[in-house]
Amino acid sequence: MEKFDLSITLSNLNLPEFIGSWVMQVFIIVLAVLLFNFGFQIFLRKLASRAEKTANPWDDAFIAAVQQPLRILIWVVGILFAAEIVTGRTEAEIFTAIDPLRHVAIVTTLAWFLIRFVKEFEKAFIKRRYQKGQPVDVTTANAIVKLVRAAIFITAALVMMQTLGFSISGVLAFGGIGGIAIGFAAKDLLSNFFGGLMIYLDRPFNVGDWIRSPDKEIEGTVEYIGWRQTRIRTFSKRPIYVPNSIFMTIVVENPSRMSHRRIYETIGIRYNDIHVMDAIVADVKKMLEEHDDIDKSQTMIVNFNEFKDSSVDFFVYTFTKTTNWIQYHEVKQDVLLKISEVIESHNASIAFPTRQLHIDTATADAMSST
Repeated sequence: MEKFDLSITLSNLNLPEFIGSWVMQVFIIVLAVLLFNFGFQIFLRKLASRAEKTANPWDDAFIAAVQQPLRILIWVVGILFAAEIVTGRTEAEIFTAIDPLRHVAIVTTLAWFLIRFVKEFEKAFIKRRYQKGQPVDVTTANAIVKLVRAAIFITAALVMMQTLGFSISGVLAFGGIGGIAIGFAAKDLLSNFFGGLMIYLDRPFNVGDWIRSPDKEIEGTVEYIGWRQTRIRTFSKRPIYVPNSIFMTIVVENPSRMSHRRIYETIGIRYNDIHVMDAIVADVKKMLEEHDDIDKSQTMIVNFNEFKDSSVDFFVYTFTKTTNWIQYHEVKQDVLLKISEVIESHNASIAFPTRQLHIDTATADAMSST
């Protein structure tokens, strides 16, 4: 049997040349990118655990925003660097796009990071303010974030076009000419956009407000204000999606901004008790003036009001200090029960619908004789 000569095989392989070949270089680059990415993720996790202990929202937003874009950027730059090595071994046209692709990748990941950073900062800022019990204007925060994100997107798009060899001045000129056609084609979209802009500027309502319109069957709590539409959650927990242009043509009532809640009730007593009406009215007014949950600085009226078919009525017109819906009804219940006690204290009764039948004397005698 012929013996295999190992020394001849190793000499043919030329190990130093193989180690310096482009295949080995590409392998080393990919391995280095993999190890660097792994180490970077460990570093970010430790950094995030420390950032959670601080009260500054900037570091939380930065760490949350940078993770995915930077991981993708590391891989893209590593692969493009490996592609440059391959370019020296081949003349394929596809490798001529390495430099533009690198620039586009850097701009894209930077814009992605900035958009994520703005959004993460908004969430972290609002969360910290709520935890400290400080007021937060969510509507204004959302509007600012949307404007900043739109500016980042437009800027990144223009920079990428310039990188790829497009003339920005030509693009802007085309946008000016094409804007007229787009304006006619997207009239409703633009009206909704400007409607949303007016909501942000005029501030008729904010996220979390209870609104309703007497012109449309719209009532509920505002959950989200977008550039095209506003989402309202009705009291039956169903969402309503209202185009923003609608709010430019209808009347919107915002009960969430009321300063007080009103108690306006009419109470009737029997005709037999009309002689104590004046005393009842005076005691009810005194009770309201001494009530802790009634605002004495607002209009307060308690007066005999009307002769009705089966009652004589007085009305109560006053305002509570609270605007909370549940607390208001508790105050109103207490006020009505106290009014009932006042009426009973004068040996009077609250009237209910009754009828009296009057029979003349002749009819009564005829009925008795039969």
